[in-house]
Amino acid sequence: MSKTIQIASPGQFSDLLKSSRIVVTDFYADWCGPCKQIAPIYEQLSASLSRPNHIAFVKVNVDTQKEIASKYAVTAMPTFMIFKQGQVVEKVQGADPRKLQAVVRKLAAEAEGGSSSSGFGGSSGSGGWRIGDLPKGYGDVTDQVDVKGLELLNSDSQFGGVRVLFESSKPTGLAKGKAAESKTKDWVESDTDEQLMMFMPFQATLKVHTLQITSLPATADDDDEDEVPMRPKTIQIYPNRPHILGFEEADDIPATQSITLTEKDWDSTGTATIPLRFVKFQNVTSLVIFVVDGDGEGERVRVDRVRIIGETGEKRDLGKLEKIGDEQGE
Repeated sequence: MSKTIQIASPGQFSDLLKSSRIVVTDFYADWCGPCKQIAPIYEQLSASLSRPNHIAFVKVNVDTQKEIASKYAVTAMPTFMIFKQGQVVEKVQGADPRKLQAVVRKLAAEAEGGSSSSGFGGSSGSGGWRIGDLPKGYGDVTDQVDVKGLELLNSDSQFGGVRVLFESSKPTGLAKGKAAESKTKDWVESDTDEQLMMFMPFQATLKVHTLQITSLPATADDDDEDEVPMRPKTIQIYPNRPHILGFEEADDIPATQSITLTEKDWDSTGTATIPLRFVKFQNVTSLVIFVVDGDGEGERVRVDRVRIIGETGEKRDLGKLEKIGDEQGE
């Protein structure tokens, strides 16, 4: 007998997210050929890994449950989302059996290992390195960033590009042992001075509740403190700009919100959680984040990760859902 749960209402899905620690969700449509092709594999995973109140496998028909599909910005079939403690931690688009099996079994193994971390989960399963709880009623919407449209001004090319800021993987700055010896510079540093200007467009209209910025400057090994990058201090935020601002242009435009961070704002993972004036960030299609200066006397600022917490806009055109083929899998 199948253990997969067919979702019949938004309330049923919401209750399940609260009652089961991990919820694997198959967003499908009856007219979608690739959805039918991968369905037997999904059922096999469900039969072998389902555990009451712990790991649940569900199916959501996007044609009959449009409210749920809209809430999670599902625009292509099939889409698989894995929720951990009510938040999306993995997303797989397309009929890719190997990738689906890999991410599901990985999370199931973590659950079997008794992991009880309440850390934030990103858009991939390695995002649980953050600490604290998400604001009630809101989730991680970083996966709505349109990475193709990202821009970053005054960044040093010796370090990671702007896309690295939105990865959910644990920064190497937090790694220990052999991982700490990695030469991968998975962070961003400013170049000619301490200022950074970033433009991030979104794939959907968002309600942005909170920003999280992670900064992990290294400890100085010598007396030259100017060589050690600083954490951001003053940050200005501009929503709904059509393009990135120039530094002089930003001086002439009042920011919608300006934040000054102090040492006590950074937690043990090097992350500062910045609540926004929510009423000012209700219908956001893009954000410009301007790091005005750093906290110290150095000449460079370092940023490792950026995370956006909020809610995806409800207005989606579900009439233009795509079919995603199974060319990635066999």
